Amino acid sequence: MKYTPDLSTAAWRKSSYSDGGDNDCVEIADGCPGLVPVRDSKIPQGPALVFGAEPWALLLRNVSRGSSATVK
Repeated sequence: MKYTPDLSTAAWRKSSYSDGGDNDCVEIADGCPGLVPVRDSKIPQGPALVFGAEPWALLLRNVSRGSSATVK
């Protein structure tokens, strides 16, 4: 069974790599224990991807190392 969190009242924050600009930003919502909702800041009403905390951490590690390992 998959759980889809209600993100209608989520508190979104921009990536620290956004340089304060309005373009090409990733936003993450806090307050969803064990989940990491991610969206494109240019389309705030658009869809969000929701990662489990562990796959998200693995993704960040691999991106920071330049790895192309598969995230499951």
